[in-house]
Amino acid sequence: MRRSLPFLLFLFISAPVIAQSTQPNIVMIVVDDMRYDEWGGGGHPYLQTPNIDLLAKEGTQFNRAYHAVPLCSPNRASILTGQYPSRHGIIDNTARNQASFMLDLFPKYLQEAGYKTAHVGKWHMGNSPAPRPGYDYWVCMEGQGRTYNPVLFEDNASYVAEGYITDIFTDKAIGFIQENAEGPFFLYIGHKAIHPEAVQRDDGSTDLDVPKEFIPAKRHQGLYRGKTYQRSPSYSPTASVERGKPVIENAFRLRSEALEKDPRWVGSMDLGIAEKTIQTRAEMMLAVDESLGRIMAELQKLGIDENTVVIFTSDNGYFYGEHGFSLERRMPYEESVRTPLLIRHPGIRNPAKAVDGLALSVDLAATALDVAGVNNAGTVQGKSLMPLLSGEKETIRSSGLIEYYSNENPFPWTAQLDYRVVVTDQFKYIKWLRFDTAELYDLKQDPYELENLIQDPAYKEVLGELKGQLQALQLEALGLE
Repeated sequence: MRRSLPFLLFLFISAPVIAQSTQPNIVMIVVDDMRYDEWGGGGHPYLQTPNIDLLAKEGTQFNRAYHAVPLCSPNRASILTGQYPSRHGIIDNTARNQASFMLDLFPKYLQEAGYKTAHVGKWHMGNSPAPRPGYDYWVCMEGQGRTYNPVLFEDNASYVAEGYITDIFTDKAIGFIQENAEGPFFLYIGHKAIHPEAVQRDDGSTDLDVPKEFIPAKRHQGLYRGKTYQRSPSYSPTASVERGKPVIENAFRLRSEALEKDPRWVGSMDLGIAEKTIQTRAEMMLAVDESLGRIMAELQKLGIDENTVVIFTSDNGYFYGEHGFSLERRMPYEESVRTPLLIRHPGIRNPAKAVDGLALSVDLAATALDVAGVNNAGTVQGKSLMPLLSGEKETIRSSGLIEYYSNENPFPWTAQLDYRVVVTDQFKYIKWLRFDTAELYDLKQDPYELENLIQDPAYKEVLGELKGQLQALQLEALGLE
C-alpha cells in the first residue's frame, strides 16, 4: 500500500536519531555456570532460547572455545585481564579483595580511548562490591548475592532492589545503553544466573545450611517440569568414575567420607544430578535469554544495533553427573572446561558462521581491544579472535592451556587436584601436578573422555609432543617464555 508523503515524513521525524560514534559499542555478557551446550542451538533437548539462537545465527559460533580456568573468580579475572591465573594471581574463589582492585583490567584502556564503561552484575573476584578502576558506571552485588530482592551496591551505597536479579541487571544495563547511545560504550553484564543460591565466605567455603537451590523467575517456574534430559555416555547414576582416572577415584573416596561425616553434604551435592536440577537450570536460562532479547531490541530501537558488537559466554561449565561429578565444576573434562562463545560483529560483512579453531577466555580482552581499535595492552596474554571472525584464518593457535589451582574450600576432596591441560584439535593431555599420573584422550575418537590412553604405546610420540607443548605454554602463561 502506498504511503502519503506526510505519513513518511512523520515516520522519519518521529524515529530516534542517534549521532553514533565511528568506534563500535561492545556488550559482553557472562553467564554464571552455563555449560557450552546449555542453550537451544547448542544441543539442549528441550530448553528454548530463541534470542541466543538468533545471536548465533547472525554472528559467529565458536565450537571449540575453552575456559583458561574452569572456575568463577579466576576465569572472570582472565576474561577481564586477558591473563592466565598464574599471571593475574586470582587463582581460586577465596576473597582476594585487595588484589582484585589491582588487576590490569582491559576496560580501563577502553575508557582512556573515550569509551563509557559499565560493570553490571556479579564481580566475585573478592566479595567486596565496591567499584574497581576502569568503570564509569558500576552496579554490583556482594559475593554470590541473592536471586530475589538482592542487595546491590551503586553510587557508593548499598540498597535492596526488589525483583528477580536477572531482570534487575537487565534494567540497569538498558538504562546505561540509553544514557550512552551516542557511544562508544563498553557494557559488561555478569549474570548471577544460572548459579544456585549460595553463601560463600571469604575463605572460599560455603555455608552448608543454605540450600543450593536453582531459582527461576516466578513466571518460568515449572515450565519444564517432567522433561527428561538425555544423559551422556559418561554419565554415572551411582556418582562413580570410569576406570583409568585414579586421581578422581581417590578424590571420590574422600568425598564419600566427607558425606558420611556431615550429612548436610548429601543434600548439597545432588549426586547423579536430579532431573529437577536440570529442569530448573533450564528455567533460569529463560530469563537470561529474555535479557539478551531485551538488550538487542533496545539497541535496534536506538538504531545502534549495527554499530554494536555483542559477545556472549560463561565463566565455567557444569556437570550433569558425567564422570560422577555434580557441583565440582572445576575439573578438566569437557563439560566443565568448554564454554559457549557467540560473537555478533555487524561490521564484518561476511563473518564466519562457525569456527572450529581453538579459542580461550583469555582471548576476549584482546578481541574487545581489537574491535575498538585500541592498542593491545602489553599485559594481555590472549589473542584477538578477529581473524577467526572475519574468516581470514581458520585457527590462531595449535594448542591451548588450561590451568587449575586447587583449594580445600569449598570441597575438601578436591584439595590436591591441581592440574594443567593442553588441548589441541584432536587431543587432550591432563597432568595432575600433585600426583605422578596423567590422562590422555583422543577427543575425535572419544569425545566423552572414557578411555585414558596414557599407557598406550601407540600414542608415545603424541604424548611427547603434548608434554613439550604444555611446558612451553606454562612458561608463557607465567611470563617466563
